[in-house]
Amino acid sequence: MELRGKRVAILVESKYNEFEFWYPYFRMKEAGALVSIVGTGPKEYLGSNGLPAPHPAVRESLEELVSAETVRVEDFDGVIVPGGFAPDYMRRNPALIQFVRDMHATGKIVAAICHAGWVLVSAGVLKGKRATCFYAIKDDVINAGASYLDRPVVRDGNLITSRCPDDLPAFCRAIIEALKGS
Repeated sequence: MELRGKRVAILVESKYNEFEFWYPYFRMKEAGALVSIVGTGPKEYLGSNGLPAPHPAVRESLEELVSAETVRVEDFDGVIVPGGFAPDYMRRNPALIQFVRDMHATGKIVAAICHAGWVLVSAGVLKGKRATCFYAIKDDVINAGASYLDRPVVRDGNLITSRCPDDLPAFCRAIIEALKGS
């Protein structure tokens, strides 16, 4: 239980990638973290393949489902942004973008996988950083000021990025290591 006492927010919006949401969700819980799902409004979000978050099977065990409008940076040690098409919706929500920006500015762990790089672009946290992402948004990440690296996981200070679902084991290991040191 290496993350006992750590608080992690996982962002969600409709059309999230199920693997990139649920794998980190359960991996952080397995490591002992308290996990909150932070969304933009509805009580349930459908993933790319129709799987809801929070899923009815685990809804009873969720610590929190909170709105981006009410979430507070001081309540968390890190934030994880899953990919899919959800980041395109997430980046349209000023409160959610401000939350990511403030988490980064205060040195908290900010982790993004796949298309979640769009959220980092909109939050303005990539300038001068090394990062990776899904290859289709590589130009967006570079144009936001990052040095793009084609690696399974890239950590630059408190920023952790990965490319795709295949990278989830390395992504979650990097998040856990970073949170242990925070």
